[in-house]
Amino acid sequence: MAARGGAWAGLCSLLALAALAGLGAEAKNSEDVRCKCICPPYKDHSGHIYNKNVSQKDCDCLHVVEPMPVPGPDVEAYCLRCECKYEERSSVTIKVTIIIYLSILGLLLLYMVYLTLVEPILKRRLFGHSQLIQSDEDIGDHQPFANAHDVLARSRSRANVLNKVEYAQQRWKLQVQEQRKSVFDRHVVLS
Repeated sequence: MAARGGAWAGLCSLLALAALAGLGAEAKNSEDVRCKCICPPYKDHSGHIYNKNVSQKDCDCLHVVEPMPVPGPDVEAYCLRCECKYEERSSVTIKVTIIIYLSILGLLLLYMVYLTLVEPILKRRLFGHSQLIQSDEDIGDHQPFANAHDVLARSRSRANVLNKVEYAQQRWKLQVQEQRKSVFDRHVVLS
């Protein structure tokens, strides 16, 4: 229980640090904003995608497309075909999401290690101790295979249930095949 509390405290502190780091930055990071222009093929020039870190007011073909692939008189016609979009992203949100994801993944990994390594050892210690207490109480009446009949009966009941499910599945498949044959071959609807 203490390990879980420590993990959650660590997660909360990481999130707080990430939030503070994001709030401390007054100006946007240059990688968080960009203008993306998608220009289709024009005359003998192939289509191209241009990215540039510019302000929103400068997000147009004339400011983003460098070097201009067409000569002076065709620039306006080329730029009219380009589609430019201003894009913003929050790197702080991305970082916080990744931290949360990795923290959850780490907690699941720790839980898996606990289930595979620690829990069997604890069960052996616990059940081994209870077996010693039982054997001290029942010294003369100890029968090592006393519950073998119960285990065998449970496995037979499981097999019986599986056989019933298999039989029902086979019966259902036969009914479906019969219905298909009736509908598609004879064009008769079963009632």
